[in-house]
Amino acid sequence: MISAPPLLLVLGPEGHGVTRYGDDVAVAVTAARPDATVVRVADVDAAERALDGVPGEAPVHLHATDRLFGSRPEDAADVVERWAGRCRLMLTLHDVPQPSDGTMFERRRAAYARMIAAADRVVVNSRHEQHLMDEFLPDSARAHAIALGARTGTPPGGVVAEGRALRVLIAGFVYPGKGHRPAIIAAARAAEILRAHGDGPQVVAVRAIGAPSRGHEADVERLREEAAALGVAFEVTGFLDDDAFAGELVAPGIPLAAHEHVSASRSMLDWVEAGRRPLVVDSRYAAEMDALRPGTLARYSADDLADRLVDAWRDPASTRLAAGVSLSPTLDDVAAAYLRWWAA
Repeated sequence: MISAPPLLLVLGPEGHGVTRYGDDVAVAVTAARPDATVVRVADVDAAERALDGVPGEAPVHLHATDRLFGSRPEDAADVVERWAGRCRLMLTLHDVPQPSDGTMFERRRAAYARMIAAADRVVVNSRHEQHLMDEFLPDSARAHAIALGARTGTPPGGVVAEGRALRVLIAGFVYPGKGHRPAIIAAARAAEILRAHGDGPQVVAVRAIGAPSRGHEADVERLREEAAALGVAFEVTGFLDDDAFAGELVAPGIPLAAHEHVSASRSMLDWVEAGRRPLVVDSRYAAEMDALRPGTLARYSADDLADRLVDAWRDPASTRLAAGVSLSPTLDDVAAAYLRWWAA
């Protein structure tokens, strides 16, 4: 139990999803508790210097994923163990390991087990991630769950006129498993279905709202070639500033969150904050978010995506949130949850 908020350490480069979310939470905490201290650092070396001034046993909270600490999962475990020896370190862990990590799964699982063992207390962002820890980190202490918070309690109103294009929109970085390839295949099939009924779109495209993840630039060219062979344009915006990104989210098209192996998803919140109701591939996490914010998602099974794209193209209003829908819990709710957890 602590009577005041811990030092909130925000680690990572500007634009990293975990870093941005950690900063969002820190801002909400300081709005509720002006006595909270936030330290923002770009990398591990800067964080080391910041922690030099922290008294021993002082509470520090950090939003963390292994990739913020270095190129290897072991780097993250080494750093967290070192910091936990210097302060009372509490972690919100993102990107909890699961078998879809492929060849990195066992290394990430071992690293996360070390981080959990070193930390004073741990939070994750969903009950789904609690289950992942039960399944794949069974010897670790159980984490507390605090859901990702929306930046607003209600989505914006208004409807944007839809064009005659069948354009599927996927927000975020381009990398394997994000769902671009299934979206291309489903878009091509949906166009066939519509044209067979004399109602075909003039343009068929999958639009990636973002840039390729580092090291995955070649994937864009492969996806573009595969799409062209199916009569689908694969469009990639590249990196966007906040205003341009927000503009893309409300543009005509069918929002899709097709992550094949998700632990917790900020991009689902990006869509609903923009007033969109995305198609979301069904999963344990999607079901949890559907129950948390009723009416904000349209879940589908992977085999049904083409038919769901047909339905969405014929009824574009279905891709917009209904008036008055609630996006709670918000970041203010999340800040209050953290304050209760720290004080418990």
